[in-house]
Amino acid sequence: MNKQISKSGRILIVDDNEDLLKAAKIFLKRHFLQVDLEKNPEAIPSILSNENYDVILLDMNFTKDVSSGMEGYMWLERILEIDPSAVVVLITAYGDVQTAVQAIKAGATDFVLKPWDNQKLLATLHSAMKLRESKLEIKDLKSKQKHLHEELNNRFQDIIGQSPAMQKVYETIDRVAETDANVLILGENGTGKELIARAIHNNSSRSSGVFISVDLGSITETLFESELFGHVKGSFTDAKEDRPGRFEVASGGTLFLDEIGNLSQPLQAKLLTAIQNRVITRVGSNKSIPIDIRLICATNMPIYDMVAANTFRQDLVYRINTIEIYLPPLRERGDDIPTLANHFLDLYAKKYNKNTTKISDAAITRMDKYQWPGNIRELQHAVERAVIMSTSQVLQPEDFNFSSKNAGKDDDGVTLDQFHLEEVEKILIRKVLKKYNGNITQAAGELGLTRSSLYRRLEKYGL
Repeated sequence: MNKQISKSGRILIVDDNEDLLKAAKIFLKRHFLQVDLEKNPEAIPSILSNENYDVILLDMNFTKDVSSGMEGYMWLERILEIDPSAVVVLITAYGDVQTAVQAIKAGATDFVLKPWDNQKLLATLHSAMKLRESKLEIKDLKSKQKHLHEELNNRFQDIIGQSPAMQKVYETIDRVAETDANVLILGENGTGKELIARAIHNNSSRSSGVFISVDLGSITETLFESELFGHVKGSFTDAKEDRPGRFEVASGGTLFLDEIGNLSQPLQAKLLTAIQNRVITRVGSNKSIPIDIRLICATNMPIYDMVAANTFRQDLVYRINTIEIYLPPLRERGDDIPTLANHFLDLYAKKYNKNTTKISDAAITRMDKYQWPGNIRELQHAVERAVIMSTSQVLQPEDFNFSSKNAGKDDDGVTLDQFHLEEVEKILIRKVLKKYNGNITQAAGELGLTRSSLYRRLEKYGL
Protein backbone atom coordinates (compact mmCIF):
# COMPACT_ATOMS: atom_id res chain seq x y z
CA MET A 1 0.00 0.00 0.00
CA ASN A 2 2.76 2.45 1.01
CA LYS A 3 4.70 1.59 -2.11
CA GLN A 4 1.77 2.60 -4.28
CA ILE A 5 1.33 5.89 -2.42
CA SER A 6 5.06 6.69 -2.62
CA LYS A 7 4.99 6.39 -6.39
CA SER A 8 2.32 9.04 -6.73
CA GLY A 9 2.98 11.40 -3.83
CA ARG A 10 3.72 15.06 -4.58
CA ILE A 11 4.99 17.00 -1.58
CA LEU A 12 5.79 20.71 -1.15
CA ILE A 13 7.87 21.82 1.86
CA VAL A 14 7.91 25.53 2.75
CA ASP A 15 10.48 26.44 5.43
CA ASP A 16 13.15 29.13 5.73
CA ASN A 17 15.66 26.65 7.23
CA GLU A 18 17.76 25.50 4.29
CA ASP A 19 19.41 22.63 6.22
CA LEU A 20 15.99 21.31 7.25
CA LEU A 21 14.78 21.46 3.64
CA LYS A 22 17.76 19.50 2.36
CA ALA A 23 17.48 16.86 5.08
CA ALA A 24 13.74 16.47 4.49
CA LYS A 25 14.21 16.04 0.75
CA ILE A 26 16.95 13.42 1.16
CA PHE A 27 14.62 11.33 3.32
CA LEU A 28 11.27 11.94 1.59
CA LYS A 29 12.41 11.54 -2.01
CA ARG A 30 12.90 7.82 -1.26
CA HIS A 31 9.19 7.54 -0.48
CA PHE A 32 7.46 10.03 -2.78
CA LEU A 33 7.52 10.74 -6.48
CA GLN A 34 8.10 14.48 -6.15
CA VAL A 35 9.43 16.59 -3.28
CA ASP A 36 9.68 20.34 -3.95
CA LEU A 37 11.34 22.84 -1.61
CA GLU A 38 10.67 26.54 -1.06
CA LYS A 39 12.38 28.91 1.40
CA ASN A 40 10.26 31.98 0.72
CA PRO A 41 6.53 31.71 1.62
CA GLU A 42 5.80 34.69 -0.65
CA ALA A 43 6.29 32.28 -3.57
CA ILE A 44 3.41 30.02 -2.47
CA PRO A 45 0.66 31.60 -4.64
CA SER A 46 2.82 31.38 -7.75
CA ILE A 47 3.80 27.78 -7.05
CA LEU A 48 0.24 26.63 -6.43
CA SER A 49 -0.95 28.29 -9.61
CA ASN A 50 1.33 25.97 -11.59
CA GLU A 51 1.47 22.79 -9.50
CA ASN A 52 -0.87 20.50 -7.58
CA TYR A 53 0.41 18.87 -4.41
CA ASP A 54 -0.96 16.01 -2.36
CA VAL A 55 0.46 17.45 0.86
CA ILE A 56 2.00 20.81 1.78
CA LEU A 57 4.38 20.89 4.76
CA LEU A 58 4.29 24.46 6.00
CA ASP A 59 6.50 26.05 8.66
CA MET A 60 4.58 28.10 11.20
CA ASN A 61 7.37 30.49 12.02
CA PHE A 62 9.48 32.43 9.54
CA THR A 63 12.16 35.05 10.17
CA LYS A 64 9.67 37.89 10.55
CA ASP A 65 7.84 36.14 13.34
CA VAL A 66 10.04 33.73 15.25
CA SER A 67 7.71 32.00 17.67
CA SER A 68 4.03 33.02 17.62
CA GLY A 69 3.02 30.96 14.58
CA MET A 70 0.93 33.81 13.16
CA GLU A 71 2.77 33.75 9.82
CA GLY A 72 1.99 30.06 9.49
CA TYR A 73 -1.71 30.68 10.14
CA MET A 74 -1.72 33.49 7.58
CA TRP A 75 -0.15 31.32 4.87
CA LEU A 76 -2.42 28.42 5.78
CA GLU A 77 -5.40 30.69 5.12
CA ARG A 78 -3.92 31.84 1.79
CA ILE A 79 -3.31 28.25 0.67
CA LEU A 80 -6.87 27.19 1.47
CA GLU A 81 -8.19 30.22 -0.41
CA ILE A 82 -6.24 29.12 -3.48
CA ASP A 83 -7.16 25.44 -3.13
CA PRO A 84 -9.95 24.62 -0.62
CA SER A 85 -9.15 20.92 -0.92
CA ALA A 86 -5.45 21.41 -0.08
CA VAL A 87 -4.03 19.26 2.70
CA VAL A 88 -1.61 21.22 4.88
CA VAL A 89 0.56 19.84 7.69
CA LEU A 90 2.05 22.58 9.88
CA ILE A 91 5.55 22.27 11.35
CA THR A 92 7.15 24.22 14.18
CA ALA A 93 9.80 23.97 16.85
CA TYR A 94 7.63 25.82 19.37
CA GLY A 95 4.47 23.80 19.36
CA ASP A 96 2.25 22.90 22.24
CA VAL A 97 -1.23 21.45 22.63
CA GLN A 98 -2.94 24.84 22.37
CA THR A 99 -1.05 25.74 19.19
CA ALA A 100 -1.91 22.37 17.67
CA VAL A 101 -5.62 22.80 18.42
CA GLN A 102 -5.62 26.29 16.92
CA ALA A 103 -3.88 24.99 13.80
CA ILE A 104 -6.46 22.23 13.28
CA LYS A 105 -9.32 24.69 13.81
CA ALA A 106 -7.73 26.99 11.24
CA GLY A 107 -7.90 24.23 8.63
CA ALA A 108 -4.65 22.32 9.03
CA THR A 109 -4.78 18.56 8.58
CA ASP A 110 -2.11 17.77 11.13
CA PHE A 111 0.75 19.22 13.18
CA VAL A 112 4.36 18.02 13.58
CA LEU A 113 7.20 19.26 15.77
CA LYS A 114 10.77 19.67 14.60
CA PRO A 115 13.11 18.01 14.93
CA TRP A 116 10.80 15.24 13.85
CA ASP A 117 11.04 11.48 13.93
CA ASN A 118 11.30 10.33 10.30
CA GLN A 119 8.93 7.38 10.64
CA LYS A 120 6.31 9.48 12.41
CA LEU A 121 6.62 12.12 9.72
CA LEU A 122 6.20 9.48 7.02
CA ALA A 123 3.09 8.08 8.70
CA THR A 124 1.64 11.59 9.02
CA LEU A 125 2.22 12.29 5.31
CA HIS A 126 0.68 8.98 4.23
CA SER A 127 -2.40 9.69 6.34
CA ALA A 128 -2.61 13.22 4.92
CA MET A 129 -2.40 11.87 1.37
CA LYS A 130 -5.37 9.58 1.97
CA LEU A 131 -7.34 12.58 3.17
CA ARG A 132 -6.35 14.50 0.02
CA GLU A 133 -7.58 11.61 -2.15
CA SER A 134 -10.89 11.60 -0.28
CA LYS A 135 -11.31 15.36 -0.67
CA LEU A 136 -10.67 15.15 -4.41
CA GLU A 137 -13.11 12.25 -4.79
CA ILE A 138 -15.82 14.20 -2.97
CA LYS A 139 -15.10 17.28 -5.07
CA ASP A 140 -15.33 15.21 -8.25
CA LEU A 141 -18.61 13.61 -7.16
CA LYS A 142 -20.12 16.98 -6.29
CA SER A 143 -19.03 18.36 -9.64
CA LYS A 144 -20.55 15.41 -11.50
CA GLN A 145 -23.76 15.66 -9.48
CA LYS A 146 -24.01 19.38 -10.20
CA HIS A 147 -23.34 18.82 -13.89
CA LEU A 148 -25.92 16.04 -14.06
CA HIS A 149 -28.48 18.16 -12.22
CA GLU A 150 -27.90 21.11 -14.57
CA GLU A 151 -28.07 18.86 -17.62
CA LEU A 152 -31.34 17.32 -16.52
CA ASN A 153 -32.84 20.68 -15.71
CA ASN A 154 -31.69 22.22 -18.98
CA ARG A 155 -32.89 19.37 -21.16
CA PHE A 156 -36.04 18.49 -19.27
CA GLN A 157 -36.98 21.52 -17.26
CA ASP A 158 -40.59 20.57 -17.85
CA ILE A 159 -42.23 17.47 -19.21
CA ILE A 160 -43.10 18.29 -22.80
CA GLY A 161 -46.61 17.68 -24.05
CA GLN A 162 -50.14 18.99 -23.59
CA SER A 163 -52.14 16.20 -25.23
CA PRO A 164 -55.23 14.87 -23.39
CA ALA A 165 -53.33 11.68 -22.56
CA MET A 166 -50.55 13.68 -20.88
CA GLN A 167 -53.00 15.92 -19.04
CA LYS A 168 -54.19 12.83 -17.16
CA VAL A 169 -50.58 12.09 -16.18
CA TYR A 170 -50.09 15.65 -14.92
CA GLU A 171 -53.26 15.45 -12.84
CA THR A 172 -52.04 12.26 -11.19
CA ILE A 173 -48.61 13.75 -10.47
CA ASP A 174 -50.27 16.77 -8.82
CA ARG A 175 -52.32 14.51 -6.59
CA VAL A 176 -49.61 12.09 -5.49
CA ALA A 177 -46.41 14.18 -5.43
CA GLU A 178 -46.90 15.61 -1.93
CA THR A 179 -47.72 12.21 -0.46
CA ASP A 180 -45.23 9.46 0.34
CA ALA A 181 -47.30 6.86 -1.49
CA ASN A 182 -45.41 4.27 -3.51
CA VAL A 183 -45.87 4.80 -7.24
CA LEU A 184 -45.69 2.31 -10.12
CA ILE A 185 -45.16 3.80 -13.59
CA LEU A 186 -46.18 1.60 -16.51
CA GLY A 187 -45.22 2.34 -20.08
CA GLU A 188 -43.30 1.17 -23.11
CA ASN A 189 -39.57 1.73 -23.58
CA GLY A 190 -38.70 5.31 -24.43
CA THR A 191 -41.83 6.95 -23.05
CA GLY A 192 -39.97 8.87 -20.32
CA LYS A 193 -40.78 6.93 -17.16
CA GLU A 194 -37.74 8.23 -15.29
CA LEU A 195 -38.68 11.79 -16.22
CA ILE A 196 -42.08 11.26 -14.61
CA ALA A 197 -40.40 9.83 -11.50
CA ARG A 198 -38.16 12.88 -11.25
CA ALA A 199 -41.17 15.17 -11.65
CA ILE A 200 -42.86 13.43 -8.72
CA HIS A 201 -39.71 13.80 -6.62
CA ASN A 202 -39.15 17.44 -7.56
CA ASN A 203 -42.72 18.35 -6.58
CA SER A 204 -42.65 16.43 -3.30
CA SER A 205 -41.63 17.37 0.23
CA ARG A 206 -38.49 15.31 -0.40
CA SER A 207 -37.29 17.50 -3.27
CA SER A 208 -34.33 18.74 -1.22
CA GLY A 209 -33.23 15.12 -0.74
CA VAL A 210 -31.50 12.87 -3.24
CA PHE A 211 -33.10 11.11 -6.20
CA ILE A 212 -31.40 7.75 -6.73
CA SER A 213 -32.15 5.87 -9.94
CA VAL A 214 -31.38 2.16 -10.24
CA ASP A 215 -31.65 0.12 -13.45
CA LEU A 216 -32.56 -3.26 -11.98
CA GLY A 217 -32.18 -4.88 -15.38
CA SER A 218 -28.45 -4.17 -15.37
CA ILE A 219 -27.73 -5.61 -11.90
CA THR A 220 -26.69 -9.26 -11.77
CA GLU A 221 -28.21 -11.70 -9.28
CA THR A 222 -24.94 -11.97 -7.35
CA LEU A 223 -24.56 -8.21 -6.91
CA PHE A 224 -28.20 -7.38 -6.20
CA GLU A 225 -27.95 -7.33 -2.40
CA SER A 226 -24.62 -5.52 -2.39
CA GLU A 227 -25.86 -2.83 -4.80
CA LEU A 228 -29.19 -2.23 -3.09
CA PHE A 229 -28.43 -2.98 0.55
CA GLY A 230 -24.65 -2.36 0.73
CA HIS A 231 -21.87 -4.48 2.22
CA VAL A 232 -19.20 -4.43 4.89
CA LYS A 233 -15.48 -4.80 4.35
CA GLY A 234 -14.42 -8.41 3.83
CA SER A 235 -17.94 -9.74 3.22
CA PHE A 236 -16.81 -11.07 -0.18
CA THR A 237 -13.67 -11.09 -2.31
CA ASP A 238 -13.92 -7.58 -3.76
CA ALA A 239 -15.39 -5.96 -0.64
CA LYS A 240 -12.33 -3.89 0.26
CA GLU A 241 -14.24 -1.30 2.26
CA ASP A 242 -17.65 -0.65 3.81
CA ARG A 243 -20.13 0.57 1.22
CA PRO A 244 -23.72 1.78 1.61
CA GLY A 245 -26.33 0.44 -0.80
CA ARG A 246 -28.81 2.43 -2.89
CA PHE A 247 -31.55 2.15 -0.25
CA GLU A 248 -29.27 3.67 2.37
CA VAL A 249 -28.00 6.44 0.09
CA ALA A 250 -31.56 7.34 -0.93
CA SER A 251 -32.77 7.60 2.67
CA GLY A 252 -34.51 10.95 3.14
CA GLY A 253 -35.17 11.18 -0.60
CA THR A 254 -36.61 9.12 -3.45
CA LEU A 255 -35.51 5.71 -4.74
CA PHE A 256 -36.47 4.96 -8.36
CA LEU A 257 -36.29 1.28 -9.35
CA ASP A 258 -36.51 0.99 -13.11
CA GLU A 259 -37.21 -2.26 -14.99
CA ILE A 260 -38.55 -3.91 -11.84
CA GLY A 261 -40.29 -6.50 -14.03
CA ASN A 262 -36.89 -8.03 -14.80
CA LEU A 263 -36.30 -9.25 -11.24
CA SER A 264 -36.23 -12.99 -10.61
CA GLN A 265 -38.57 -14.31 -7.92
CA PRO A 266 -35.78 -14.79 -5.31
CA LEU A 267 -34.79 -11.14 -5.76
CA GLN A 268 -38.43 -10.08 -5.64
CA ALA A 269 -38.68 -11.72 -2.21
CA LYS A 270 -35.61 -9.86 -0.92
CA LEU A 271 -36.91 -6.56 -2.24
CA LEU A 272 -40.33 -7.15 -0.72
CA THR A 273 -38.79 -7.79 2.71
CA ALA A 274 -36.86 -4.50 2.59
CA ILE A 275 -39.93 -2.53 1.49
CA GLN A 276 -42.20 -4.11 4.10
CA ASN A 277 -39.85 -3.74 7.05
CA ARG A 278 -38.32 -0.40 6.04
CA VAL A 279 -34.95 -1.69 7.19
CA ILE A 280 -31.99 -3.18 5.33
CA THR A 281 -28.99 -5.21 6.39
CA ARG A 282 -25.67 -4.83 4.62
CA VAL A 283 -24.11 -7.98 3.18
CA GLY A 284 -21.80 -9.47 5.82
CA SER A 285 -23.45 -7.63 8.70
CA ASN A 286 -26.16 -8.46 11.23
CA LYS A 287 -26.96 -4.83 11.99
CA SER A 288 -30.35 -3.58 10.79
CA ILE A 289 -30.35 -0.09 9.28
CA PRO A 290 -33.66 1.83 9.13
CA ILE A 291 -34.44 3.52 5.81
CA ASP A 292 -36.70 6.44 4.98
CA ILE A 293 -37.45 6.50 1.25
CA ARG A 294 -40.19 7.38 -1.18
CA LEU A 295 -40.32 4.42 -3.57
CA ILE A 296 -41.13 4.79 -7.27
CA CYS A 297 -40.92 1.78 -9.59
CA ALA A 298 -41.31 1.42 -13.33
CA THR A 299 -41.58 -1.34 -15.90
CA ASN A 300 -42.33 -1.78 -19.58
CA MET A 301 -43.41 -5.38 -19.01
CA PRO A 302 -47.02 -6.66 -18.67
CA ILE A 303 -46.72 -7.02 -14.92
CA TYR A 304 -50.30 -8.14 -14.28
CA ASP A 305 -49.96 -10.87 -16.91
CA MET A 306 -46.78 -11.88 -15.11
CA VAL A 307 -48.68 -12.08 -11.81
CA ALA A 308 -51.28 -14.31 -13.48
CA ALA A 309 -48.46 -16.49 -14.84
CA ASN A 310 -46.85 -16.65 -11.36
CA THR A 311 -43.63 -15.04 -12.59
CA PHE A 312 -44.10 -11.89 -10.50
CA ARG A 313 -45.20 -11.79 -6.87
CA GLN A 314 -48.67 -10.41 -6.35
CA ASP A 315 -47.81 -9.18 -2.84
CA LEU A 316 -44.89 -7.18 -4.26
CA VAL A 317 -47.19 -5.55 -6.82
CA TYR A 318 -49.52 -4.52 -4.00
CA ARG A 319 -46.59 -2.94 -2.19
CA ILE A 320 -45.26 -0.91 -5.10
CA ASN A 321 -48.46 0.27 -6.77
CA THR A 322 -50.29 2.29 -4.14
CA ILE A 323 -50.64 4.74 -7.02
CA GLU A 324 -50.31 3.64 -10.63
CA ILE A 325 -49.44 5.92 -13.53
CA TYR A 326 -49.81 4.76 -17.11
CA LEU A 327 -47.50 6.67 -19.44
CA PRO A 328 -48.98 6.57 -22.94
CA PRO A 329 -46.84 5.70 -25.96
CA LEU A 330 -46.08 8.45 -28.44
CA ARG A 331 -48.55 7.05 -30.99
CA GLU A 332 -51.35 7.81 -28.47
CA ARG A 333 -50.29 11.43 -28.00
CA GLY A 334 -49.91 12.62 -31.59
CA ASP A 335 -50.68 16.23 -30.63
CA ASP A 336 -47.35 16.34 -28.80
CA ILE A 337 -45.18 15.15 -31.70
CA PRO A 338 -44.57 18.61 -33.28
CA THR A 339 -43.76 20.14 -29.88
CA LEU A 340 -41.34 17.36 -28.99
CA ALA A 341 -39.72 17.34 -32.43
CA ASN A 342 -39.12 21.10 -32.34
CA HIS A 343 -37.76 20.86 -28.80
CA PHE A 344 -35.17 18.30 -29.93
CA LEU A 345 -34.45 20.35 -33.06
CA ASP A 346 -33.53 23.39 -30.93
CA LEU A 347 -31.49 21.23 -28.57
CA TYR A 348 -29.36 19.54 -31.24
CA ALA A 349 -29.03 22.54 -33.53
CA LYS A 350 -27.31 24.30 -30.62
CA LYS A 351 -25.31 21.25 -29.60
CA TYR A 352 -23.90 20.67 -33.09
CA ASN A 353 -23.78 24.35 -34.06
CA LYS A 354 -26.06 23.82 -37.08
CA ASN A 355 -28.24 26.44 -38.73
CA THR A 356 -31.20 24.04 -39.00
CA THR A 357 -34.17 26.04 -37.77
CA LYS A 358 -37.35 24.27 -38.89
CA ILE A 359 -39.06 20.96 -39.62
CA SER A 360 -41.18 21.09 -42.76
CA ASP A 361 -44.93 20.52 -42.61
CA ALA A 362 -44.47 17.45 -44.82
CA ALA A 363 -42.01 15.96 -42.33
CA ILE A 364 -44.35 16.68 -39.42
CA THR A 365 -47.18 14.95 -41.32
CA ARG A 366 -45.00 11.87 -41.84
CA MET A 367 -44.06 11.92 -38.16
CA ASP A 368 -47.71 12.00 -37.19
CA LYS A 369 -48.47 8.93 -39.32
CA TYR A 370 -45.43 6.97 -38.14
CA GLN A 371 -46.03 4.53 -35.25
CA TRP A 372 -42.84 5.33 -33.25
CA PRO A 373 -42.20 1.89 -31.71
CA GLY A 374 -39.27 3.41 -29.81
CA ASN A 375 -41.45 6.30 -28.58
CA ILE A 376 -39.89 9.63 -27.49
CA ARG A 377 -36.42 8.13 -27.39
CA GLU A 378 -36.72 7.09 -31.03
CA LEU A 379 -38.05 10.53 -31.98
CA GLN A 380 -35.18 12.18 -30.15
CA HIS A 381 -32.56 10.11 -31.96
CA ALA A 382 -34.33 10.59 -35.28
CA VAL A 383 -34.19 14.39 -34.92
CA GLU A 384 -30.59 14.26 -33.73
CA ARG A 385 -29.52 12.22 -36.78
CA ALA A 386 -31.48 14.50 -39.08
CA VAL A 387 -29.83 17.62 -37.66
CA ILE A 388 -26.37 16.08 -37.99
CA MET A 389 -26.83 14.85 -41.56
CA SER A 390 -28.91 17.65 -43.06
CA THR A 391 -27.27 20.48 -45.01
CA SER A 392 -30.47 22.52 -45.16
CA GLN A 393 -32.12 24.94 -42.77
CA VAL A 394 -35.39 23.00 -43.05
CA LEU A 395 -35.65 19.28 -42.30
CA GLN A 396 -37.57 17.29 -44.92
CA PRO A 397 -39.21 13.82 -44.73
CA GLU A 398 -36.22 12.19 -46.42
CA ASP A 399 -33.98 13.42 -43.57
CA PHE A 400 -35.80 11.01 -41.24
CA ASN A 401 -35.46 7.81 -43.30
CA PHE A 402 -39.21 7.23 -43.44
CA SER A 403 -40.58 4.76 -45.96
CA SER A 404 -41.47 6.67 -49.12
CA LYS A 405 -44.64 4.58 -49.66
CA ASN A 406 -46.16 4.57 -46.24
CA ALA A 407 -44.91 6.37 -43.15
CA GLY A 408 -46.94 3.94 -41.08
CA LYS A 409 -44.82 1.05 -42.28
CA ASP A 410 -41.23 0.22 -41.50
CA ASP A 411 -38.54 0.07 -44.16
CA ASP A 412 -39.28 -3.61 -44.83
CA GLY A 413 -42.83 -2.71 -45.82
CA VAL A 414 -44.27 -4.38 -42.73
CA THR A 415 -47.39 -2.72 -41.38
CA LEU A 416 -46.69 -2.06 -37.75
CA ASP A 417 -50.28 -2.67 -36.67
CA GLN A 418 -49.96 -6.30 -37.81
CA PHE A 419 -47.58 -7.16 -35.03
CA HIS A 420 -47.38 -7.08 -31.29
CA LEU A 421 -45.00 -4.40 -30.01
CA GLU A 422 -42.39 -7.06 -29.22
CA GLU A 423 -42.31 -8.09 -32.86
CA VAL A 424 -41.77 -4.47 -33.86
CA GLU A 425 -38.93 -4.21 -31.35
CA LYS A 426 -37.40 -7.43 -32.66
CA ILE A 427 -37.49 -6.14 -36.24
CA LEU A 428 -36.01 -2.80 -35.18
CA ILE A 429 -33.15 -4.42 -33.26
CA ARG A 430 -32.34 -6.75 -36.15
CA LYS A 431 -32.21 -3.82 -38.58
CA VAL A 432 -29.99 -1.68 -36.36
CA LEU A 433 -27.60 -4.58 -35.74
CA LYS A 434 -27.38 -5.13 -39.47
CA LYS A 435 -26.71 -1.43 -40.00
CA TYR A 436 -23.74 -1.55 -37.61
CA ASN A 437 -22.51 -5.01 -38.64
CA GLY A 438 -23.32 -6.48 -35.25
CA ASN A 439 -21.53 -3.82 -33.19
CA ILE A 440 -23.38 -3.93 -29.86
CA THR A 441 -22.13 -0.57 -28.57
CA GLN A 442 -23.16 1.34 -31.70
CA ALA A 443 -26.47 -0.50 -31.98
CA ALA A 444 -27.32 0.17 -28.32
CA GLY A 445 -26.55 3.86 -28.81
CA GLU A 446 -28.79 4.01 -31.88
CA LEU A 447 -31.65 2.34 -29.99
CA GLY A 448 -31.20 4.43 -26.86
CA LEU A 449 -30.45 1.35 -24.74
CA THR A 450 -27.59 0.33 -22.47
CA ARG A 451 -25.39 -2.53 -23.64
CA SER A 452 -26.78 -4.79 -20.92
CA SER A 453 -30.37 -3.95 -21.90
CA LEU A 454 -29.65 -4.76 -25.54
CA TYR A 455 -28.00 -8.06 -24.58
CA ARG A 456 -31.10 -9.03 -22.62
CA ARG A 457 -33.30 -8.32 -25.61
CA LEU A 458 -31.01 -10.29 -27.93
CA GLU A 459 -31.32 -13.25 -25.59
CA LYS A 460 -35.07 -12.74 -25.25
CA TYR A 461 -35.67 -12.71 -29.00
CA GLY A 462 -33.03 -15.31 -29.85
CA LEU A 463 -31.10 -12.87 -32.09
